[in-house]
Amino acid sequence: MNLIAHVEIPVLDLDRAIGFYSSVFGVAFGRTVQVHDSTMAYFPFEPGRDGASGALAQGPEYAPATTGAVVYFSVDDVGATLDKAVALGSTILFLASAVTERGMVAEISDSEGNRIAIQSR
Repeated sequence: MNLIAHVEIPVLDLDRAIGFYSSVFGVAFGRTVQVHDSTMAYFPFEPGRDGASGALAQGPEYAPATTGAVVYFSVDDVGATLDKAVALGSTILFLASAVTERGMVAEISDSEGNRIAIQSR
């Protein structure tokens, strides 16, 4: 059993965040959904596959932060992903470093000021 079921990333400007995550990670978001007083844009998710579901979340209870939990995104090429993120205004918070013989990890800021991590598959 995978313990983590769902992650929500706080955003201030949902359209800007959708643009950032779409460009950096090459994903398409479906329609947005209203949940209580918040608006959610869900990342693509396939039930039965590895990984948790996730959403960008804009609302009164959501505040972007550089402290606290860090969401890790799995990518094919950490360097190429860093290049895309920096071109969109990201700051590199933790330089790409080897974590295994073939694996790399780095941390960046997203368009909303959250600290997120990227790691190679």
